[in-house]
Amino acid sequence: MKKLDARDLKDLNLLKHYRIIRKWASKNNDLTDAELELLIYLDCVDLFTRKDFEAGAYSFSWNNRRWNKLLQDDWIQVWRNRNRTTQKYNIYKISFKGKQLINRMYRIMLGSEDIPTSERRNKLIAGNTYTDKVLTYAIYNVNKDKNR
Repeated sequence: MKKLDARDLKDLNLLKHYRIIRKWASKNNDLTDAELELLIYLDCVDLFTRKDFEAGAYSFSWNNRRWNKLLQDDWIQVWRNRNRTTQKYNIYKISFKGKQLINRMYRIMLGSEDIPTSERRNKLIAGNTYTDKVLTYAIYNVNKDKNR
């Protein structure tokens, strides 16, 4: 397998529209940018504990409700429960819903899929706020760019 270097990543244009894709994903799934990026980090870790989550959360602003929100909204699920004898703590993983969102973001970044432009599938298209209108314009530009 060929080793990737910085030039290969630049040629892929992988991060060219990352900000707009991140904003679209977070607004349509009621996540903050920090929660979404933390889910991406934890997806790379695969199986994790609460301590791994806390270690990943150090680079974001402190929010002590973040763990419970992600757990209750089914972005994180228990992979193995603790039993108080041999397993001292739960092991978690990103849920199917979370993995689908992250994989969809990757497909959009690579250009194999477009950001939805219907009001039913994208809350931003309604243009309720000025920010939504600006992001809608940016989404149309991302979809037009076939060199992603």
